[in-house]
Amino acid sequence: MSSIDRRDFLGTVAAAGVGLAALKGAVSVAQDQKSRVIRCRRKDAVDDSDTVNAAVVRQMVDQAVAKLAGVGSAQTAWKNLFGPQDVVTVKINCLFGIGACTHREVTEAVVAGLLAAGVPANNITVWDRDEGDLRKCGYEVNHGAGVKYTATGWEPNPTVNGSFNGKLATVLTRPENTALVNVSMLKTHNTPGITSAMKNHYGSFHNPAAHHGNGCDPYLADVNSVPAIRDRTRLIIVDALRPVGDGGPAASPDATWSYGAILAATDPVAVDYVGCKIIDEWRATKGLPPVEPQAHFLKTAQQKGLGVCDPGRIEIIDLPSA
Repeated sequence: MSSIDRRDFLGTVAAAGVGLAALKGAVSVAQDQKSRVIRCRRKDAVDDSDTVNAAVVRQMVDQAVAKLAGVGSAQTAWKNLFGPQDVVTVKINCLFGIGACTHREVTEAVVAGLLAAGVPANNITVWDRDEGDLRKCGYEVNHGAGVKYTATGWEPNPTVNGSFNGKLATVLTRPENTALVNVSMLKTHNTPGITSAMKNHYGSFHNPAAHHGNGCDPYLADVNSVPAIRDRTRLIIVDALRPVGDGGPAASPDATWSYGAILAATDPVAVDYVGCKIIDEWRATKGLPPVEPQAHFLKTAQQKGLGVCDPGRIEIIDLPSA
């Protein structure tokens, strides 16, 4: 697809309320528009032993992306969002291992979509901060031909953006990169209340421990405002197959349940707000307090123009479940 065609397509998507500012990837939602969050749930996606049905998850990701793009065909949606000229990095979350990481089947569904869009395999890099973390989550490290699965080094000099001061991942800042896909895992977190799309980028710089004060606020908003992240983010997929509803970000088997959902969005604030509501609905059934009041970083991110957390400005679209 030509750059003009893609710009027209993304402009149409934004006008429909998705909130993607053409090719820049930055969220820009007018006051009279809503950010869309697509939720696809399937009972047969995952079972209580955390066995994932890869074929079903592939269908879910494709259906969510097609709905987000406002087209009937998944292949058309992927081709409208990405193309052969793109160099794409896919940020996943592996720090806390099996039971608290991006499921490999979700990542592979995203990679399959990129390949179907014509992105060359050599132009796709799936990554997190440490190769040991990738391996313990079932990913096979690859530095050679084809889709790369790798870790990252850090820029020699820190990037400063508001409260954020850290050395960014070199795989993130490469000048040849054109697009970023954020593929996170939905969990609670003892500091900001939730870890999902926005906090996934605490694996994108060298010193996350220095950015956890005050519930990660305003640090989360400021790191997600860095141009290498904000301007290149073209798609957000949240793995909500088996969220961790309490005791996160580490695995907490007694507080993990089979929700069986994939979320798709372009607005990191809106999708994190929806994630909060999903977790809080489960917590209410267990007599646990909500995490949303703890996630005050969302309001800061909205104030800084990253997206919206006002429920009146978020359109949640539920796809029919099988």
